[in-house]
Amino acid sequence: MFPTALVPFATRVERRIDDLLAVELARWRAVDAGLAEPIEALRGFVATGGKRLRPAFCYCAFVGAQGDGGDPRVVDAAAALELVHTFALAHDDVMDGSEMRRGNDSVHTRFARRHIRAGWRGEPRRFGEGMAILVGDFAFTYADVLMRGMPDAAYVVFDELRVELCVGQSLDLAGTAAASTEAELANRIAVYKSGKYTVERPLHLGAALADGLASLGPALTAIGLPLGHAFQLRDDVLGAFGDAEITGKPVGDDLREGKPTPLVALAFARADAADRELLGRLGDPHLGADDIRDLQQVFTRTGALDQIESDIERLVAVARDALSTAPIDDTARGWLDELAAYVAWRDR
Repeated sequence: MFPTALVPFATRVERRIDDLLAVELARWRAVDAGLAEPIEALRGFVATGGKRLRPAFCYCAFVGAQGDGGDPRVVDAAAALELVHTFALAHDDVMDGSEMRRGNDSVHTRFARRHIRAGWRGEPRRFGEGMAILVGDFAFTYADVLMRGMPDAAYVVFDELRVELCVGQSLDLAGTAAASTEAELANRIAVYKSGKYTVERPLHLGAALADGLASLGPALTAIGLPLGHAFQLRDDVLGAFGDAEITGKPVGDDLREGKPTPLVALAFARADAADRELLGRLGDPHLGADDIRDLQQVFTRTGALDQIESDIERLVAVARDALSTAPIDDTARGWLDELAAYVAWRDR
């Protein structure tokens, strides 16, 4: 369960983003009513929820480094992280061809349907994808707006986070296209596409805001890297086995896309000839419920699923061990311990 003590901060972050976008919406609607649509889409996308994990980790490190929890800069920095995440999701859904996100139409699907209803010329798919890219661009730009005036050390971390996110996404796209089953690549993707940008860098950003990165950076890395890796491994399991009613995405989407995950790499390494034939279906966008069930059975039969669950437990234990000796405020230590359990054993 998400730590209840962090919910008020998450609410502050949501309100900050909504206030910013409300002002921008009024500003650009006055120029042209058509400009309201992408900003409204961004505002609505943020409002649909999400775990607010990156803001939470940023705030924990800020408080852990003796920062004042009432400082508006940490709200702005956390809101910037959430907007970068929104940018990444909007673009990721275009790259993956995902039609749903958080139980609703993905941004590109929403605009493709808008194109069809209006009877406009051209391809609905291209229009939808183009508008989703712009919605992501708006989010990326407004994140920069929120980071104005931040300490140089914080901005260096913020830049590194964004570069690493792009590195991970690039590796993921290439690995998917090449139908890679290499464990080393799968784990590298897990670290860069999600692990570092979800946990380690938000921790670093919070510490930098409180002028504590130089002293706390190594300890926060020792916590953040294994915990971020565990987060992505859980994401991979949910992508293959998750309940669509809870995750908000169709079960097996990662399998239809042929994502190069550690779960897949383990299964390939341990599979016999018959199971390898079944694994050869990965990447087929037309996989049905029975095909997904067959692949799930391969992950279970080969022991790949059990190994991933064991790896998650080990990584969380490593992170918690580092947390126990980190020179941070005890309140923040308690929050991070709760977050460790949440990111590793969540159901969405």
